[in-house]
Amino acid sequence: MREQTVAALDIGTSKICCLIARLNGAERPRIIGIGHQVSKGLKAGTVIDMEETETSIRAAVDAAERMAGGSPIQDVYVNISSGQPQSRHFSVEVDVAGHEISQLDMDRVLAAGQESLENEDRFILHSRLTNFSIDGVSGTRDPRGMFGKKLGVDMHISSMAVSPLKNIQMCLNRCHLSLASAVLSPYASGLSALVADERDLGSICVDIGGGLTSISAFKDNEFVFGDILSVGGQHVTRDIAQGLSIPLAKAERLKILYGSCLASRVADREQIDIVQTGEDGEDHATRIPRSMLTAIIGPRVEEILEIVRDRLVAAGGTALAGRRIILTGGGSQIRGLEELAARIFSSEGFDCHIRIGRPVSVDGLPDAASGPIFSTCVGLINYAAQRPDEVHFMSKQAPEGGLFSRIGHWVKENF
Repeated sequence: MREQTVAALDIGTSKICCLIARLNGAERPRIIGIGHQVSKGLKAGTVIDMEETETSIRAAVDAAERMAGGSPIQDVYVNISSGQPQSRHFSVEVDVAGHEISQLDMDRVLAAGQESLENEDRFILHSRLTNFSIDGVSGTRDPRGMFGKKLGVDMHISSMAVSPLKNIQMCLNRCHLSLASAVLSPYASGLSALVADERDLGSICVDIGGGLTSISAFKDNEFVFGDILSVGGQHVTRDIAQGLSIPLAKAERLKILYGSCLASRVADREQIDIVQTGEDGEDHATRIPRSMLTAIIGPRVEEILEIVRDRLVAAGGTALAGRRIILTGGGSQIRGLEELAARIFSSEGFDCHIRIGRPVSVDGLPDAASGPIFSTCVGLINYAAQRPDEVHFMSKQAPEGGLFSRIGHWVKENF
């Protein structure tokens, strides 16, 4: 495999980040360019102001290009968090008449799976083969050479409404960029924050971002579940700003420097200074106990974790992907989060090991970009390096013109 350069663009509610990486065969991707910018024009991952979104994207991409040597990028891998994404499993079967299963039989059952996907009334982002089944018994990775009457394939698909994706595509076009591939945000976060053994044995990744929290589950090296919640770290910041009557920027700073979600982690007599909205300068600072800040942060973080827990219970609990939960994203840096998460998940039978996840599987990340906040963007680079097969692309060519043409082709077929 010759050396090539790929670019990833994390379009988030609180930040837009661009990474440029060099791929060289079996070696780990090496980051050669980084740019990030405060996100404007987006709400909960959805474009609400195209001009502001375009400006933020241009600034992030320009910084990454200059760091990488000035060569302009064209194709980018982009995360998707909007469009009411859905994750579901389904199976299809074909008759093999009891003879030895061959590659031709596998091609037939995959073709049947593709035909089922063509009837999907939403845009398909991912369609992953999880395993084969023989006469209703699943778990087979390679059925060739075995015997049975029915050969089935189990698949996991992730789909979304098409309009938000078209809006993101239009923003990229206005920045003279092409969409190489769209990747569901929880999928990208899991590829970055989980190590290989965790994806193989089964683990759950929870990415607490600015405006959204995403959940992904991996098992047997496959993405088996994804979900996105419309609550995140910015909701904690707003609670602080309202509860203490301070500007949002100062509330974010307090959260980062002094925030904790456990009262037991804060000394009873510890004090912090705040300047309330409308006051002028440090001369008008008000001193409050740090426990007051914790009393605001704790309930909101607890609420986020309880929603995550309930979604996981509804999806199958620990049977979904084992007993290991990895917390990542900017919101995962709040003090005491691991302990609080262990307490909340154990209340519903999740006796899990919990840790904070940071980007792995890439080289060249500076210390300033190696924290959990960059997990999604690094995951996009990992996706570009692996280029996993999607069933709806197998044995057929996508319409010419890239992903935007695929979207137009899908709309024509379904409406």
